[in-house]
Amino acid sequence: MKYKVLLMGNNKSIIDDMFIHANNIFELQSTSSRFDDIASHLKYFQPHVFVYCMNNETRDTMSQLSIIKHEKLLRRTPFFIVATQEDCDELRKISAEISDADLIKPITALQIAERINAYMKRNFPNLEAEEAQPAVPHVSPKSAEDKKTQALLDDIDSLFNPAAANERKHILVVDDDFRMLKLIKRYLDDSYDVATAINGKVALKFLESKMTNLILLDYEMPEENGPAVLEKLRANPVTSNIPVIFLTGINDRKKIQQVLALKPQGYLLKPVDHGKLIEAIEKTIG
Repeated sequence: MKYKVLLMGNNKSIIDDMFIHANNIFELQSTSSRFDDIASHLKYFQPHVFVYCMNNETRDTMSQLSIIKHEKLLRRTPFFIVATQEDCDELRKISAEISDADLIKPITALQIAERINAYMKRNFPNLEAEEAQPAVPHVSPKSAEDKKTQALLDDIDSLFNPAAANERKHILVVDDDFRMLKLIKRYLDDSYDVATAINGKVALKFLESKMTNLILLDYEMPEENGPAVLEKLRANPVTSNIPVIFLTGINDRKKIQQVLALKPQGYLLKPVDHGKLIEAIEKTIG
């Protein structure tokens, strides 16, 4: 079978090479970096694989990439990064578990195709049989288009309302230690939708367009620490009521009193205990 591959990114030469040399191997589409464009392609094209071809990306773009990866529409789609080793390392500082496979440049379109085919056959061995299932009965073009449009609107709306009924609750973890982000994400992934931010600036940028049910906020961070981030959250009517639990390595009575004076919904000492973390979250948001 031909896998459907969605391409995105600033490395236009790689994308062009894919269309020239791998168009007979895959069914290819490309998308812009605009969120609604990505959502539309994911909904209607329904790719088996998403490939991000990086070239001179800014840190803000990398942060946006992390957000896109953890959205509902892309969470279960294998995510490949085509980049230099330096860009891959930088990206992992922002989001520890963003890619399913790193394809390090220099690399050709045919090499990318080989890696994708090997990954899909190894991880989705039954996909071809599933794709061969009988098609859905035909409905009128107008009815089908209306249903697709409404489904897309529902999906996009749910991204901005993660607390909707029957949806998993969303948690934003803010910490400058990518190892801590990776650990907490592993603790919570089975029960919650988890997004990560490497600093307060990235977290606040995320919250400009998305919402979350709870923020796990590191107390000690360079440039802008946890209390400064919390002050900005509380000053913004849109984010003022989001529950916040501090994560702190400080085991000092005076410092803990300073933490509590900010009136967070709780605080946890590092290293974070798995059981206490789950208990604190359930107590706060259920």
